[in-house]
This record gives sequence, structure tokens and C-alpha cells, in this order.
Amino acid sequence: MSDTRNRSWILAIAGSLIAAVTVAAAAAATGGAPRDAPSRAPTQGCAWEKLSDPAAGLEAWVERCDFGFRKIDFVLQGHSLAVRYSDGGAPDPLIDVLDLAPGETAQAGIRRLFVARTPKAIAARCVLAPYRGAKSPAGVHRFTFVPDAAYKKEVAAKADPNEVGEPPCGEWGEAPDGIQYFQVGPGTSRRV
Repeated sequence: MSDTRNRSWILAIAGSLIAAVTVAAAAAATGGAPRDAPSRAPTQGCAWEKLSDPAAGLEAWVERCDFGFRKIDFVLQGHSLAVRYSDGGAPDPLIDVLDLAPGETAQAGIRRLFVARTPKAIAARCVLAPYRGAKSPAGVHRFTFVPDAAYKKEVAAKADPNEVGEPPCGEWGEAPDGIQYFQVGPGTSRRV
């Protein structure tokens, strides 16, 4: 399995374990508070835990799990929430809180962050689009990068129906086997 597919698999599995993630600055900007309870009962073998780091602007309800053969938990590392597996490997970042530049709009910042982390030839062929995978909470906007019209046709023509393809816009764009997007909170948050 390629590194990209392995990361996407990890993101999909771990993403299913996270019920609610709130950028604290977004909640503060609207005068509201993040929901102070998980959105569902824990998975069998798991217990909910609230992780919070105001300096990073991140607050999340996560599940600490013990499946006997494998334990899964989450840790805060810098400005990221990462999943950690007992059977090896370094924690893998799942959610990154990224700063916008002074005066930068969220969309311009998202584009800047994407271009800085994506090969130029690919970034030039991808466009910012609303994320359509799930309904966003009130006041929250989600975006991803998708192939432009010409690139989308090329990707479709090369696709093997028996394989999960590589993300056409790189690791920071839409993924065929995972969930990833940029999220912009309500108000004046300077982070995505």
C-alpha cells in the first residue's frame, strides 16, 4: 500500500473515532461554546476524553480505545491532533490548525497553504471548491481542492475501476479513500 493510501486509510479509521472537533477561536468568535459532550455513545472498548489546547486553538472529543490486540488514543502535538496506535509508529496527525497571514482572507490562506504543500504542476490544475462530504455545522464553511475541468477528464480517463486512485490534487486535496478538508469557523478566526 502506498504511503498516501496508508495515510488515507489511517485518516478514515481515526476520523470515524472523532465525534466533535471545534476550533476554540471559532466558538469564542460567535460567543458560543463548543458542545460539551460527545455527539454519540462511545464505540465498544472505547471511552470519550476531551482534549484541549487553547494556544493551538483546538478542542476535541476523542475516543481512547482498548481492543485488546490494539490500543488507540489521541495526542496533541504542537498545533495538531494526532492518532497513536499501540502496535507501533509515530503518532499520525489528523487535524492541523494552521494560521492565516495578517489581513489574509480564509480562501486566500487556504490556497496559499495548499500551494506550499503540493507539487506546482498539480496545484496549478486544482481549484478550491466547497467540501460536499458532510453537512457543516452552522456558520462553518469547509473547502477542498478538486481537479479543474480538463484535469478531471484526464483523471477519469486514466482511472482503473478496480483500484482506488491516488488523490488527484495531492495529499492536501480531495481524497478518493478518506475525508479531508479545510474548515473555516464563523467570525474572525485567524486559523483554519
